[in-house]
Amino acid sequence: MLVILFGTSSGRTYHLMFQNGGQLVSGNQVLVAGQPIGSVDSITLTNDAQAEVTISVDEPLHDGTTAIIRATSLSGIANRYVSITPGPNNAPTLPDGATLAGDNTTSIVDLDQLFDTLRPPTRHAIQEVIKGQEQIYAGHTAGARASYKYFEPGLSTTRQLLDELTRDQKTFTEFLVSGSKALGAIADRHDQLAALTQNANQALGAIAQENSSLDRVLVALPPTLRQANTTFVNLRATLDDLTPLVNEAKPATKNLTPFLRQLRLVSERSVPVVRNLSLALNRPGGNNDLTESLQAQPKAERSAHRAVPNAIQALNASQPVITFARPYSPDLFAWVSKFAQDSSYYDANGHYVRVSTAEANPFHYCRTGDTNPVCVGHSPGDLEPIPLSQQFNDLQFGTFTRCPGGATQPIAGSNPFLDGGNLDGKCDPNDVPPG
Repeated sequence: MLVILFGTSSGRTYHLMFQNGGQLVSGNQVLVAGQPIGSVDSITLTNDAQAEVTISVDEPLHDGTTAIIRATSLSGIANRYVSITPGPNNAPTLPDGATLAGDNTTSIVDLDQLFDTLRPPTRHAIQEVIKGQEQIYAGHTAGARASYKYFEPGLSTTRQLLDELTRDQKTFTEFLVSGSKALGAIADRHDQLAALTQNANQALGAIAQENSSLDRVLVALPPTLRQANTTFVNLRATLDDLTPLVNEAKPATKNLTPFLRQLRLVSERSVPVVRNLSLALNRPGGNNDLTESLQAQPKAERSAHRAVPNAIQALNASQPVITFARPYSPDLFAWVSKFAQDSSYYDANGHYVRVSTAEANPFHYCRTGDTNPVCVGHSPGDLEPIPLSQQFNDLQFGTFTRCPGGATQPIAGSNPFLDGGNLDGKCDPNDVPPG
C-alpha cells in the first residue's frame, strides 16, 4: 500500500520502508534493470524499528512500484544497491515524497544472518565441509569451474524459492506450526518408529537373502514385458471392437443402478438362506445332511432295484381297483366332509343320529312265493325270528352297487356318473333313491 507521508517543494524524492537497512550507506546506487536512476540520500530508524531509506531518482515512479536491496557480490562491504521494479506506465504517478510501505519492499538476507541461525556445532561442521572441498576439487580444476558456473544460478533459484515460501507469511507460519506438531507427534512415538525401522531392516535383510530369486525374477522380467506388450497391443484392437458393444449396452444399463440396489437388499436377505443351505449340505454329525444322503443313494438304489419290480407289479395289479375307485372320490370326500353333520341333531340327552334301514330285517324272514308271501309260523304282519342257520337261505343279492353320485335323486346329464362308459356293467345306474 502506498502511503503519502510528506512531500517536498522540488525533486523526486521517495521514502522506502525496509525491515532492516541491509548495510546500505548514503550514496549507494538506485538501479532499474541494471541502469542507475538515482542514489540513496539517507537512512534513518523509525519508531517502529524499520529502516526508512530516502532515495532520489531522475524519473517519477508509478503506483505498483516495488524495491529490494541487493548486493553487488558476495564479497565486500557496503556494496549494496536498491533495485527498483517500476509500476506500469499507465498507473498513477507517485507524488514527490511518497512512501513505499513494507509490503512493497524486500530487505536483503546477509550470509552472516544465515550462519547466525545455526548452532556452533553446525557452523563447525560447515567449516569442515568447506575445508573438505579443497580435497574434492584438488586436481579437478575443470570440474570446479563447471560447479562455480552453476553455483550462482543455484543460489538465485534458491532465493526465488525462499521468496515464494515467504510470500504468504500466514500460510508459511501455519505450515511451520503444523510441521512442528507433526514432528512432535512423531517424537512421541519414537519407540514405535524404532521398532518400525528394526522391522524394516529385517524385511530388507530377508529380501537380500533372496537375491538369487530376485535375480531370476529380474532376468525373466524383460521377456515378460515383451509378451505383455504384444498382449496389450492386441488388447487395443479388442477394446476398439468392444466400443460398439459398450455403446449398445448403455441404454440397457441405464436402469442397472436401481436394479443393483434392489439386488443388494435381496442378497442381504438371502444370507440366512445361504447359511441354512450350507448347513443342509454339510452339517456336523452323522446322517443329517444332504451330502450324506447322496452318499447313501447307491445303497438305496440297490435296495430299490429289488423292490421296484414288485412295486411295479403291485401298481399294475391295483390299477383296475384305482380306476374303479377314482370316480367315487367326490362321494368319499363328501361323506368325510358331511359326516359331522349327521350327528348335529341333539336334545336334552345330547347329540343323536337319524338312521333308517334300507334292506329287510335279517332277524325275521318271510319267504316270497309265486303269488302271495308266506311267513314262517305267522301271518305276513308278524315278525318272527328264525334260526341263524336259515337267515340267508333264500336271500337274493342282485346288482346293488350304486354308481358315483347315485346317493341322491338323479338329474339328467349330471348323475349318476358312468365315467365315459368305464363303469358300464360295474354299477347300476338305476340304483338311486326314489323321488
